[in-house]
Amino acid sequence: MAQIKDLILQLFFSLMPFVLYSFYYRDKDTNYSKKFILATSMICLFLSMTFASSVEKGIQFDVRYVILFFALVFGGFRIGLLLMLEFVLYRLYLGGPGTSSAMGILLVTFPLSVLLCHVYHRTSQKYLVALMAGLCYSFFPLLLLYINRPDYILTHLTYHILIMPVHNLVGVLLLIYLFEKSATDKDMYLRYLQSEKIEAVGQVAASLVHEVRNPLTTVLGFLKLIRQDQAMPPEKLHRFIDISIEEVKRTEAILSEYLSMSKPLTQKREEIDLVHELEAVAEVMTPYATMNNVSLILQVPSEPVRLTANGAEMKQLLVNFVKNAVEACSAIQKGNVTLRMHTDGQLVKVHIRDNGIGMNKEQLRRLGSIYYSTKNTGTGLGLTYSYQVIRSMNGTVSVFSELHGGTEFTLSLPLASDGHDGR
Repeated sequence: MAQIKDLILQLFFSLMPFVLYSFYYRDKDTNYSKKFILATSMICLFLSMTFASSVEKGIQFDVRYVILFFALVFGGFRIGLLLMLEFVLYRLYLGGPGTSSAMGILLVTFPLSVLLCHVYHRTSQKYLVALMAGLCYSFFPLLLLYINRPDYILTHLTYHILIMPVHNLVGVLLLIYLFEKSATDKDMYLRYLQSEKIEAVGQVAASLVHEVRNPLTTVLGFLKLIRQDQAMPPEKLHRFIDISIEEVKRTEAILSEYLSMSKPLTQKREEIDLVHELEAVAEVMTPYATMNNVSLILQVPSEPVRLTANGAEMKQLLVNFVKNAVEACSAIQKGNVTLRMHTDGQLVKVHIRDNGIGMNKEQLRRLGSIYYSTKNTGTGLGLTYSYQVIRSMNGTVSVFSELHGGTEFTLSLPLASDGHDGR
């Protein structure tokens, strides 16, 4: 029974890199780094060797080769060397009659791991290579140990032909499969997310052309009038110039907000005014709504509402919700989208209401799931991203919708410690 417990513990140590990856990178817009691979591998190697399985004092078995192969595959040769150095130093510190055998086994398994890692990156049959690695880590240590101490192997034969292969074979297959799949899915998610953001920015840019053209036409008209009428009264001239300056400033403000949304996202967070952010998004999205024959209505408090967030992320998630609401109304007459915001205790609530086509119960249930979209051409990643950003801020999203009766999203976000908390 104690051996089964040790086996389960070692398998847990072998899966720790995957568990830590899933937890740490869940809401991040980046994939794993070599520093992460090094840190998690060193921790797992230390724990597996500290709580190793053993049937004779001084001779211990753990998932060291599984962790070493993982570090080489996802971290590279240098990371693998550092893991090997950690193993050598810690194994010498632990000591015991099995120390010399462990060093001899390492001399064989490390070059073998490097070779298998090279093959792993060059073949499409990656899990077959992982299977070969597990078999090698189960066979060669037993063979070398049998050459040095045949009496020990024969005395504990059942342990070595059952427990050891499970340690290495199952451990390496599970770790490599789960981590590879998660990292690949994350990478695909990030690529699709970037492409969806570019598509959204492109659509908004197309609508901004109409918005920018109007003030430029006004300025051009006034400049022509000024050039034609050389005897224009000073009062009239100043009024034309003032109007032109206001039109240019308005164009500049719209373009600045548009450019801020197209910048790459960062992890930096600071105190922002959500009223200002929502007004900026409404100003940018109004041309897009107009182009789709939809009215965009904004209702915000007169005072600032402050929360801690990344400004670019906040703009992008608001654009995602507003864009979806506008598109839901584009096929109906007199479509309108209302953006309303108010504070409720220590929360600020943003309501995005449309009178569009709505959703059924199945669509509501799957809303926010990765790659799920209610649109024929959508990937679903816009809302998935938005949901992740809101969760990372300790916020929540609720939705009410009726088929052909419109949809209302309610975003609840925590206020900054000194944020406005009035209604």
